[in-house]
Amino acid sequence: MFLQIDHVDVHYPGQPQPAVQQATLGLAAGDIGVLIGPSGCGKTTLLRAVAGLERVSAGEIRLGGEPVSSAQTHLAPEARRIGMVFQDYALFPHLSVARNVAFGLRHLPRDERAARVSEVLELVDLPGSGARYPHELSGGQQQRVALARALAPRPRLLLLDEPFSNLDVDLRERLACELRGILKNAGATALFVTHDQLEAFAIGDAIGVMHQGRLHQWDDAYSLYHRPATRFVADFIGHGVFVPARIVHCEDGAGARLDTPLGTLGHRNDCPRPDAYPAGRCDLLLRADDIVYDANAPVKAEILRKAFRGSEYLCTLRLASGETVMAHVPSHHPVEVGAWIGIRPEVVHAVTFPAA
Repeated sequence: MFLQIDHVDVHYPGQPQPAVQQATLGLAAGDIGVLIGPSGCGKTTLLRAVAGLERVSAGEIRLGGEPVSSAQTHLAPEARRIGMVFQDYALFPHLSVARNVAFGLRHLPRDERAARVSEVLELVDLPGSGARYPHELSGGQQQRVALARALAPRPRLLLLDEPFSNLDVDLRERLACELRGILKNAGATALFVTHDQLEAFAIGDAIGVMHQGRLHQWDDAYSLYHRPATRFVADFIGHGVFVPARIVHCEDGAGARLDTPLGTLGHRNDCPRPDAYPAGRCDLLLRADDIVYDANAPVKAEILRKAFRGSEYLCTLRLASGETVMAHVPSHHPVEVGAWIGIRPEVVHAVTFPAA
């Protein structure tokens, strides 16, 4: 792994608990990693520790096999050959785009410097814009200039701290997809911090979910969604709820069944043994895509809330037994809050946790 973080703690003076606790992850050269989590979870602190802007109190950080941070070692930030892109772009308003991008290339001869500036501006799809000034650019274009400036010195690692947080939602989603292409074309290894799941899924080869200073899971997007390692990850990623369930051996010996408020999910080979939980009782994660709208289904639910999402409504539903679930309902089916609709479960991945 090009970036290796092993059991790292970051402890601020005067704080009873570390801001980051026992964080461990590996990022291969050329891959893009993303740290995601609620505000104050420690993701930016961990990013700053990788940059050398925060000291670690335990564990070790290695770049290309070289130890750069530990309780005994601290390589200065400027010696790590790391590029950074911030929330506020940090462009110099009095310098042209070309001079902003060239800021970290002063060690190069003039011709080489100009060639590299042209190369990275082409890479971020801003060719011929070197003579313009930041105030003449849109927010998305300014962010591209900031990215070009960070890439220009050919850093061995690029760190991005919520670079799209100041942009509107539509632009953020588009730039997230474009950023992945830019980084891949540049062959860059990058670690990205965001609180936006759509950004994380659009950009990351590996995604880490953090909460209260701990890295709960470092995995690909598919595994985070379908095979969450902890209850927090299951609750944080995607739209879903937990409902009480009971795991029971099938009488014919073919796996187990799950008894749920929506009926029985039979012959499962993807759930734990019944003796994994006391009396087989557990909480089952049901995501919105596990529940299918079916007017003829025997199970009915009342619509508590609905949110229009274009092709579908995201509906919050209450079963007659009192449990709450979520479902996608096609928007060409007019549904109203307070109405009762038919639903049925189609659970491909049974994700269970101990009963809360």
